Amino acid sequence: MGKLLIHGADLMTMCEDTPIIHDSAVVIEQDEFVFIGEEQDLPQEWTYDRTIEAADQVIMPGMINTHNHAAMILLRSYADDLPLMEWLEQKIWPIEAKLTAEDVYWGSLGAIVEMIKSGTTCFADMYFFMDETAKAVEESGIRGVLSHGMIGVGPNGADDLRIARQFCLDWEKRADGRIQTMLGPHAPFTCPPDYLGKILDIAGEIDKPLHIHLSETLSEVKDIQKQYGKTPIKLVAEVGLFEHPVLAAHCVHLSDEDFEILKAAKALGIAHNPQSNMKLASGIAPVQRMLKEGLVVGIGTDGASSNNNLDLLEEMSTAALLAKIGTMDSTALPSGECLRMATIYGAKALGQGEQLGTLEVGKKADLVILDFKKPHLVPRHNIMAHTVYSAQSSDIMTVIVNGQIVMENRELKTVDEERIMFEVERCAGELLRR
Repeated sequence: MGKLLIHGADLMTMCEDTPIIHDSAVVIEQDEFVFIGEEQDLPQEWTYDRTIEAADQVIMPGMINTHNHAAMILLRSYADDLPLMEWLEQKIWPIEAKLTAEDVYWGSLGAIVEMIKSGTTCFADMYFFMDETAKAVEESGIRGVLSHGMIGVGPNGADDLRIARQFCLDWEKRADGRIQTMLGPHAPFTCPPDYLGKILDIAGEIDKPLHIHLSETLSEVKDIQKQYGKTPIKLVAEVGLFEHPVLAAHCVHLSDEDFEILKAAKALGIAHNPQSNMKLASGIAPVQRMLKEGLVVGIGTDGASSNNNLDLLEEMSTAALLAKIGTMDSTALPSGECLRMATIYGAKALGQGEQLGTLEVGKKADLVILDFKKPHLVPRHNIMAHTVYSAQSSDIMTVIVNGQIVMENRELKTVDEERIMFEVERCAGELLRR
């Protein structure tokens, strides 16, 4: 593929030296950015195979959803307004036991459609039948960091170890490098220390990061404290978890000692899931302190059954507002920091900061174009603040992943949206009748 030129937009590069570029040009060749800057600085000798006029629009890096269970869109609004453990044990786990590979395939595609249309270009996912999610990623053009969820206290613990290891070996760097893999121990309360140790042995053998839920609820922390005499963070640290790269979802309830452990971790990303934490009344994560103390924090949606959507624009706004009311500080988590959480910090949390998260020459060509010619986005006093506090997913017009246009003018280019919506409805209906 030759060069693609996008020009006339305002750029939010998310780079420290040039955060905003007006009257811009972006040039993509193959899967990389080869020019980011002012249009007047374009090399005169360059020619282009395709040009996109983007006046009155804003371009930003593709957003990164650092924690999701994509196929759980099949359970959207299935079990609302319940505490976490009741939600899991009485509603979610029983129906998940009835899921089939076909369900997860269509559920994953449905989630990917929703994510692309709301500006997500990369997502971290932990679930079951992950071969099917990987196929959905491969077909749709999105980028995925995927892990098979492992539960050591159930009857399938040994199988989960084998399946997770093989999944990583089968899918790493597939789909033109868009798929990367992790190992997915569910949580300390479902993966006891001896089982977690077996997972860490696999992580060392095949050199894989880990994706795990940690300290999500106060009841979890109290139960682990009662059983082991220490917090979940300290428990997994003593087993050796943080000797490996880790993506830790939630981290809502942290002690001072927990903070010291996390700061000393080998390579750590935290996925902040504000709407899920609010809906399940899990609490308010100390994100402001995390960032102040140098931890890498991205934003995730969690699954659609506890959110109930996968819209990172909405998640950013919620994160900012929740941080302000949680600290009673109106300066907490400003819009620019929220945007970094959804882009460059998210990329770093997934170990991909060198490739993703900013608009820079040499990075992978993942971007979204927002239409700012909307009543709720004028006047343009501050396009970063507008994106966080005012923009809606319907403002996202075009999405490019790995240099490929996957949505243009709100039309998906790689998958059949109508067919996918039909199949999601069908699978959800059949699931409830099993």
